Amino acid sequence: MNIIIDYGLGNLDSVSRAFKMVGVETKISNDINEINNANSIILPGVGAFRDAINSLKDMKLIPVIKEHVDKGKFLIGICLGMQLLYEKSYENGVYEGLGLIKGNIEKLDIDLKVPHMGWNNIKFNKKDEIIKYINEDDYVYFVHSYYANSSNEELVAYTDYGKTIPAIVRKNNIYGIQFHPEKSSKVGANILKAYGEMIK
Repeated sequence: MNIIIDYGLGNLDSVSRAFKMVGVETKISNDINEINNANSIILPGVGAFRDAINSLKDMKLIPVIKEHVDKGKFLIGICLGMQLLYEKSYENGVYEGLGLIKGNIEKLDIDLKVPHMGWNNIKFNKKDEIIKYINEDDYVYFVHSYYANSSNEELVAYTDYGKTIPAIVRKNNIYGIQFHPEKSSKVGANILKAYGEMIK
């Protein structure tokens, strides 16, 4: 089973429906036993980094997530869920993240409108299975005020919005997606479809 982690800050139903549309069965849960037995876990998220990481701590889910990754099983973080994968966030303070990917979450300090909200095209940085059904310059839907500032080592795809913003990252069995695939029409569906094929 693929578990969508319910820690109180995710658009859980829309993510679940999006996976179901591409034939990937998921279950929304925060039960530690179910997460331990999951084939893959999905970490969604909408809201503030501080509230999200504190919720994961309070629910004792951080070691569960890390153990899942250490076993070589897949994890995908979406929007705020992607940002939680990094070492630190500077959103309204300084907060430790999960530390699964090197880098920090920093404010979009640009001359364009923030939050970055709407459709933007993505560019490819390297080949990866998760983008095999989409094309470079396809459009996806973003909603965020902070971004991942890290090396290009994990960068699969990016968008330009005042600066280079990581859109999809991968470190071994860990994926992060800054935009909302569940709101990104056929392009987003094709990304989830590709992820579903990897976790079978």
